[in-house]
Amino acid sequence: MRWLYDPARPQQTVTVKLLSVNWPLVALITTIAAVGFAMLYSAGNGSWHPWASRQTVRYAVAMLIMLAVAVVDIRLWMRVAYGFYAATMVLLIAVEVRGAIGMGAQRWIDLGVIQIQPSELMKIALVMVLARYFTNLPPEDIGDPLKLIVPAGLILVPAAMVLRQPDLGTATMLVLCGAAMFFLAGVRVWMFGVIIAAAGAIVPFAWHHLRDYQKNRILTFLNPERDPLGAGYHALQAKIAVGSGGIFGKGYLSGTQAHLSFLPERQTDFIFTIMAEEFGLVGGLLLLALYAVVFVYGYAIAFRSRSHFGRLLAFGITTNLFLYVFINVAMVIGLLPVVGVPLPLVSYGGTSMLTVMFGFGLLISVYVHRDVRFGRGDAEG
Repeated sequence: MRWLYDPARPQQTVTVKLLSVNWPLVALITTIAAVGFAMLYSAGNGSWHPWASRQTVRYAVAMLIMLAVAVVDIRLWMRVAYGFYAATMVLLIAVEVRGAIGMGAQRWIDLGVIQIQPSELMKIALVMVLARYFTNLPPEDIGDPLKLIVPAGLILVPAAMVLRQPDLGTATMLVLCGAAMFFLAGVRVWMFGVIIAAAGAIVPFAWHHLRDYQKNRILTFLNPERDPLGAGYHALQAKIAVGSGGIFGKGYLSGTQAHLSFLPERQTDFIFTIMAEEFGLVGGLLLLALYAVVFVYGYAIAFRSRSHFGRLLAFGITTNLFLYVFINVAMVIGLLPVVGVPLPLVSYGGTSMLTVMFGFGLLISVYVHRDVRFGRGDAEG
């Protein structure tokens, strides 16, 4: 069909590429975001202010950014991967030097108009740079441990910097997403066994260097009742909110834990508990089902791409999104320690929204350019 993007005709207009966008996926993304607007309206006690109105504007801007990213030739994203990673590393260093402090952590750069959290951008930058590195790496070198030192450094250096902020949740996501990229690139399974064994050996050393509040989070995860009014308060109140919703929930705007301010950070990390309290198990599962369909779309796009870079990029972006959802939901229902990972498109947050939508833009770019074939030469052009 004429309106579909044809890789043999790179001069095709932006309009043609926009028509080639996976619009059902865009509609699904918008549906999840709309759920977020409704939950933020509830978190504001039935008011658009202060969270829902701002989130709506942010989503509108982020949607334009997503579509702009989607129509950019995927070969250009491959070429700029190293530069984008380097720029994000500079921002992480800037956080160390003069980052803004919020909620006890130094994670933001204050630009006056907005605050940027570089660790969120690093999640996307890491996927891009690893996708390019493994695209350029000959298949016979995947099994060479020496060839994996560079990509391992690309993961561990920013993860260590993020851990210093301190942000255990984001550092964990960087390591897990990086490990997934290694696996998808074809790194042998026995190497993961060696890494896991080495990680287990340094656990005592790592425990000694954790901050006191991070140790408390882990100990509280193992036994929340040890400090119900202190370190265990978040986890216990989240469980109460989720459990009190039952099967069908208490009804929209009728959740007591959030509206009576028992639930801290209800607009960000713990927003899923509002969903579970007001719409019950059914509502929570429906939201997770929407995410599951997005994951299916993402992995299907990866399998459909004819370029190795496109496949790795789509796999990495989708895996990163899965980690967002899994860690957040597991955290609020008590399966993981509280580590401060937002629920994508639903939790309140500017940098998180921008990062997630930028990632979706890259994913859709893979879809639009799925029939484009290219290799190492295109990255250098």
